[in-house]
Amino acid sequence: MKKLHGTGVALVTPFQSSGQRIDFTALKKLLTHTARGVEYFVVMGTTGESATLTKDEKRLVLNFVLQNNPKRLPIVYGIGGNNTLEVVNELQSTDLSGVTAVLSVSPYYNKPSQEGIYQHFVAVANASAKPIILYNVPGRTSSNLSANTTLRLAQHKNIIGIKEASGNLEQCMVIAKRKPQDFMLISGDDLLTLPIYALGGVGIISVLANAMPMVFKNMRSNWLSGQHTKAQLEAFKLLEINGPMYEEGNPVGIKHLLKLIGIGNGEVRLPLTKASAALGKRIAQLRKTLP
Repeated sequence: MKKLHGTGVALVTPFQSSGQRIDFTALKKLLTHTARGVEYFVVMGTTGESATLTKDEKRLVLNFVLQNNPKRLPIVYGIGGNNTLEVVNELQSTDLSGVTAVLSVSPYYNKPSQEGIYQHFVAVANASAKPIILYNVPGRTSSNLSANTTLRLAQHKNIIGIKEASGNLEQCMVIAKRKPQDFMLISGDDLLTLPIYALGGVGIISVLANAMPMVFKNMRSNWLSGQHTKAQLEAFKLLEINGPMYEEGNPVGIKHLLKLIGIGNGEVRLPLTKASAALGKRIAQLRKTLP
């Protein structure tokens, strides 16, 4: 799975002005823009507003990305939820023939025990025709996929990695130290990309790569070539802009930033709303300092 080393961009789903229809023209422009600097596309992650897209819309987006993939990059597709049976059914009923791996979020809202999380992912991995990448994001799920549970799951032949968005570097270190050699530790936080590389992680699934793909490309190439100071300078370019991306919910901030660079119109679906005037003004000011 070295094809999934590096940067995966968690693609936004652009909408037309009403917010009701997908803007495929903007999506094609986004694919061309991001393909310059990323190693793979992540379709229907949180940033893609998967929670408010219908099954038919999700299928249309996946098919569009498959057919308009400018560099034929690998595709990771998001299928997850807090109803194990429903996730299993979706995995079995979705055409994954063009997909490299599935990104599956840890169950949210019902706050299962570690054993419940473990059994959930075993069922998901057993049912999937494609390898599974775990997704740990306690800020959204209200439960943490612990290092010990991750390491148990890493023994499953169909679970190949984890997107770690806990923000807990100690937890990431435990995983990095004890994981199987080929199990991928992937950052789920843009600002922790470089620290995760330093721990032995293989890359990032990124929000900001929608707008700034070359920063992540340069960061990785400099790190791998031993030019660590240059890698740090690239990482620092993300520092000020990262926070505003999430202040009014993801992908509100990144969609506004994309609008400023000429991709899409910033529209999101309820219950999210477009960036407020104050947030939009700050993002516009910060954009002037970006590469």
